[in-house]
Amino acid sequence: MTTETALFTVRRAEAALTPALPPFGQFIGGTFVPSSSSETVDIVNPATEEVLTQVPAGTVEDVDAAVAAAVAAKEAWAAKTPRDRSAVLLKIADIIEANREVFETLEAANTGKPSAVAEDDISSAIDTFRFSAGAARAYSTLGADDYAENHTSVIHREPVGVVGVITPWNYPLLMAAWKIAPVLGAGNTLVLKPSEQTPLTTLKLAELIASEVPAGVINIVTGPGRVVGNRLSEHPDVDLVAITGSVGSGQKVAAAAAGSVKRVHLELGGKAPVVVFADADLEAAAKGVRSAGFWNGGQECGAATRVLVHESVAEKFTELLVREISEITVGAPGTDDAEIGSMISKAHYERVLAALDEVRKDGLTIAVGGRAIDGPGYFIEPTVVSNVPAGAAITSNEIFGPVVSVETFSTDEEAITRANETIYGLAASVWTRDSARSLTVPRKLDFGTVWVNSHLVIATEMPWGGFKGSGYGRDLSSYALDDFSRTKHVMYNRG
Repeated sequence: MTTETALFTVRRAEAALTPALPPFGQFIGGTFVPSSSSETVDIVNPATEEVLTQVPAGTVEDVDAAVAAAVAAKEAWAAKTPRDRSAVLLKIADIIEANREVFETLEAANTGKPSAVAEDDISSAIDTFRFSAGAARAYSTLGADDYAENHTSVIHREPVGVVGVITPWNYPLLMAAWKIAPVLGAGNTLVLKPSEQTPLTTLKLAELIASEVPAGVINIVTGPGRVVGNRLSEHPDVDLVAITGSVGSGQKVAAAAAGSVKRVHLELGGKAPVVVFADADLEAAAKGVRSAGFWNGGQECGAATRVLVHESVAEKFTELLVREISEITVGAPGTDDAEIGSMISKAHYERVLAALDEVRKDGLTIAVGGRAIDGPGYFIEPTVVSNVPAGAAITSNEIFGPVVSVETFSTDEEAITRANETIYGLAASVWTRDSARSLTVPRKLDFGTVWVNSHLVIATEMPWGGFKGSGYGRDLSSYALDDFSRTKHVMYNRG
């Protein structure tokens, strides 16, 4: 069953956003150049359904030109000292900071994000570049010494070479920063394919930093994944390919990369369980799910989308959660108090609505929300599905929208088993006041990040990445620079 009274409407700004658009073309060899094809892709504001601009639909030839530029630049860039590369990353951070409003407005217009999310994205991107600038100068490795008699060993940490990067649509500039900063900090050059839906802030970044980064170190090719992404993945001169995206996209990248036996770095999907024990602070847990389940409209791979709550407190928790979610403000970019915005595209909007139709067909209870909100724009009500039985499709399928499900458990062992029964292994959270449980349960959860009494708190110094179907490799932290490096052992015979 569903609620019949509409609780949600879309707040809209009085004036439309007027973003500063980047130049038209592919960014190759330090400048914007024409694509080898005249075909273009419409870039749509999902909150208004209006076309903002067009970008080139890139080709194999465009990718080849970009890779050639990256190859030509890699030796000189790798030869720079960590201090020199760090200075470039700090300059990029300063440029983003100086143009914060430009990036926030452009990101919001291209994605439908509310102001708070766009502001956080830009702040986090700045911090990512500044952290990587420091980490690039602070590598640690095994000390040089004699590990065999009369032989002295030295470990060199080297760039891998040219890195192909594929970024998603949910955090366009931030996910670009998560890759660009450590890739450059480790001494590599790169070719980046942004999502064909949300390339504008990445292209604007290229425009603004072009004079600060040596030509060919950063190259950007726009276009569809089946063409641009596939060519990057299979290209013989690309030494590593890194993607943030869906499990299906990651599988395609890994398969294409296998032909040249190149390394891959996969940050893929998630279905984060939120395990609420009977002794938890239920109000805090409900507020935590409100924030972490609906941040960026739930279009977040670590979102708190699947609540497992102890049966003794399930009714009380669900009541608190429904109250919290009923108070969420939905708004278009430019409205200061909006918590969630639109879905990214018409196609994704229809996918989320189809998932909600399946929920109804399964006979589940939609406690709040569950419907589209009248347009224009691709807005969906924040939704709570309650009393979900074990094994229901919604407990395992990544909806990637403003939808949270609630199911119950009886024992700690059942909670752990059920939380782990998913193909994903990216993130989870545990809510309890019991200090022993707070130490033991996270160790038994098969996820790359586990929060205790919070969810979706990210620190640039700490690694982000998953297990199982969520991929492998780590973003953020010094581990990211490790992932974009290779080690070489040189042994000197002193005998």
